[in-house]
Amino acid sequence: MSKRKLGLALSLVLAAGTILGACGADKGKEKGTPSTSGKDKAAFSVAMVTDIGGVDDKSFNQSAWAGVEKYGKKNNLEKADGGYDYLESVGEADYNPNLNKLVRRDFDLVFGIGHMMESSVKEVAEQKPDTKFAIVDAVVESPNVASIMFKEQEGSFLAGVAAARMTKSNKIGFVGGMTLPVIERFEAGFIAGVAAVNPDIKVDIQYTEAFNKAELGKAAANRMYSSGVDIIFHAAGGTGNGVFSEAKERKKADPNAYVWVIGVDSDQYAEGKIDNNNITMTSMLKRVDIAVENVSDLANDDKFPGGKTTTYGIAEDGIALADSHGVIPDDILAEIDDYSKKIAAGEIVVPEFPAKKK
Repeated sequence: MSKRKLGLALSLVLAAGTILGACGADKGKEKGTPSTSGKDKAAFSVAMVTDIGGVDDKSFNQSAWAGVEKYGKKNNLEKADGGYDYLESVGEADYNPNLNKLVRRDFDLVFGIGHMMESSVKEVAEQKPDTKFAIVDAVVESPNVASIMFKEQEGSFLAGVAAARMTKSNKIGFVGGMTLPVIERFEAGFIAGVAAVNPDIKVDIQYTEAFNKAELGKAAANRMYSSGVDIIFHAAGGTGNGVFSEAKERKKADPNAYVWVIGVDSDQYAEGKIDNNNITMTSMLKRVDIAVENVSDLANDDKFPGGKTTTYGIAEDGIALADSHGVIPDDILAEIDDYSKKIAAGEIVVPEFPAKKK
């Protein structure tokens, strides 16, 4: 081969190598990572996995979904891949698969809703370090996980004050879902609020060990109302819907019956409507919607609080009581407001766990 032909052949080989190298570099750049892909902020996608209560539990999960929806709509996103969405969990076995499905669908931020999802979020987050996760009601110490907690005991204290002032029988009930630290905070705060008004009032406590069985909530409420309890505060997710059912049945049978329910997480006033009456006294608002929306906004602004725990209480406007729609008199509302201000200022520190469980 002549020197001229040899030179030409070498030039072609070098040129081909340069082209292949450039293609490889472009391919790697195209794949990118969440922090370097240059994705449009307006298209930052968010999705969530519910716990077993379901997205329409009229309580915890529904509040979380409201936050995701609000984030999506204000950013002009659609309920679809690349926008916002949710997956429901029927049982605990669904947690890991659902989280992984949303990761495969390339959502930028994936929420696990509820304490029961702690181990699943931890496991999937470790396997998918390039995806951002957030968990509500648990702490997962991982750089790609934001943990969201609430001071449920503070709002429950206010609910306890309301119940103690409004009871006629001096018998009040609490129906909890599963025996978990988060539900024990509800119980502890409620008991403390009742005791602050009248330590002689009896508080009947029952855990159903389920968040999605309304029949268990109904049975617990039936027993309590039959024993003389006139106000029940529930922290049981979908199971709490049964408490409302029992109270409404009694009110329908006897319009003069003095039976009340204090709702939880969301304003459950609509759940208490029966004919021309309503058996919802008030609801303890746990603003999961605000927290979910806030964390989504932070992530969208490249300020994702990964590896950190953000806690919402009365002072952070994450906990409050809902409008009683005229049920609770103004003087009692003023007393409740005074307690609220003292809690926010740190003058009253509400216990996180019932005394017997410390």
